Amino acid sequence: MRVFYSDTFVLPLPPGHRFPMEKYALLRERVIAENIVSLDRLHVPEPASVDELVRVHTPAYIERVMTGRLTGAEIRRIGFPWSPQMVERSRRSAGATIAACRVALQEGVGVNLAGGTHHAFADAGAGYCVFNDAAVAARAMQAEGRVRQIAIIDCDVHQGDGTAAIFADDPTVFTFSIHGAHNFPFRKQQSDLDIALPDATGDAAYLDALEWGLRQTFATAKPDLVIYLAGADPYYDDRLGRLSLTKAGLAERDRLVFGYCRSAGVPVAVTMAGGYARQINDTVDIHAHTVAAASLGHL
Repeated sequence: MRVFYSDTFVLPLPPGHRFPMEKYALLRERVIAENIVSLDRLHVPEPASVDELVRVHTPAYIERVMTGRLTGAEIRRIGFPWSPQMVERSRRSAGATIAACRVALQEGVGVNLAGGTHHAFADAGAGYCVFNDAAVAARAMQAEGRVRQIAIIDCDVHQGDGTAAIFADDPTVFTFSIHGAHNFPFRKQQSDLDIALPDATGDAAYLDALEWGLRQTFATAKPDLVIYLAGADPYYDDRLGRLSLTKAGLAERDRLVFGYCRSAGVPVAVTMAGGYARQINDTVDIHAHTVAAASLGHL
């Protein structure tokens, strides 16, 4: 298993900003300290190229991002101030998911220690997401002739609205999102499969719903590759979560996803997606377990 990280490309945020950027560096430190992955298997990714981005995003939107010409409304929708570092970090994060997909197709599994920017639409960013890394990576794998059918399994607590919109009516990419019904985004898009759960769902009901969704996804999509968004934010003490899962429940979620991939003989690229726990180490714990489960559950 190879793992890609972009936390060394620091994104400057104003004091008091709610997004926990430090979780990425802490996660990299954790996977090293716990020997989840050896140093020689950790890599800084190349940035996604404009050619790779334009397969998903409109040229006008890419140009506004690259040149700092986003409007005030666009910047507020994204949630980050524009900076050259924001552009570089966003491109590297997308590049990491592209690299993780290539590795997954060679070795069974690849991991991006960031990514999961599923609120980015073709022509706009939103919700801390600038470029949609899963969509960019999916299109890259198809353009490179590596795969035809892809399933995006999105277990972030928020619906993957940008991803759903990008691949609407595209039979080659199956989008499955299991998320909080009453959580952001409040205007949902239509994925190929949506499971919208009530607040305080808890482990048992969540895992039953997920297993049903995984059965439907693999039966319908018959994917050559899975991209798994393994958000830590369904956790009960996540500030933006509300689904009330425990760490044990989230660990079982990972086991289910990797188990289905392994049983179907399908490689999987993993991204971390959201995580906003009141105690940042809880988020890091959950993400680190996902990486460890990936290392154990590879093909």
